[in-house]
Amino acid sequence: MQVIETQVFSFDELDDSAKEKARDWWRQGGLDYKWFDCVYEEFQTITAMLGVTITTQRESKSPAIYFSGFCSQGDGASFEGVYKYKAGAVAKIKEYAPQDEELHKIAQQMQDIQCANFYQLTARITQSGQYCHRYTMRVDVSRQDDRDVSGKTQDALTECFRDLAHWLYKCLETEYDYLMSDEQVDELIRVNEYTFTEAGKRFG
Repeated sequence: MQVIETQVFSFDELDDSAKEKARDWWRQGGLDYKWFDCVYEEFQTITAMLGVTITTQRESKSPAIYFSGFCSQGDGASFEGVYKYKAGAVAKIKEYAPQDEELHKIAQQMQDIQCANFYQLTARITQSGQYCHRYTMRVDVSRQDDRDVSGKTQDALTECFRDLAHWLYKCLETEYDYLMSDEQVDELIRVNEYTFTEAGKRFG
C-alpha cells in the first residue's frame, strides 16, 4: 500500500493564477441555492406598496416570479399578480427607496393613469411562453365600475408593469454580479476554509 501526501494551501497562500482557478471552481457551483430570495422579498414589499399582490404558484407555493439571466437572448424577469389602486403609493415608494428614481417614475405613472380613470382600474397579470422577459407578461385591465377601458389606458398600464419587471431584472443582475465579484467570492472561500492544491485545484 502506498500513502501519497498532498500539500494543500489556504486561499490566501495561493499565487494570483491559482487564486483565479480557485474562484472559477467556486463560481461553477457557488450559487447552487436560492440566492435570489432576498431580491424576491424586497420586490414583493415594493409591489404591495404599489397595489400589486404577487400570485403564489400552485405547485411550489413560491411567488410567481420568474427570471433567466444574464447574458443570453430572451433573458429577463416577469411576474404574475393582481392589481388594484393603492392610496399613497407614490409617497410610500419615495420613503422606502428615496434614491430610486426609476421606481418613483413607475409609481407616479401608475398614479396618473388611475387618476385619469377615477381610480377604478384593476388588472390581472399573467405570464406565458418559454422565456421569462417582461414581454411575456399579459395584462388584462378592467374597471370596477364595469365601464370600458380604452386601448391607450390598457397599453399605458401594461407598460408600467413591464417597467417594473425590468426593474426587478436589474436588481437580480446587480445581486448576481455582487455575489460573483472577486471580493465576495474570496470572502466566501475564506469563511468556508476551503483548501486547494498549489495550482488552485479544490482539495477535499
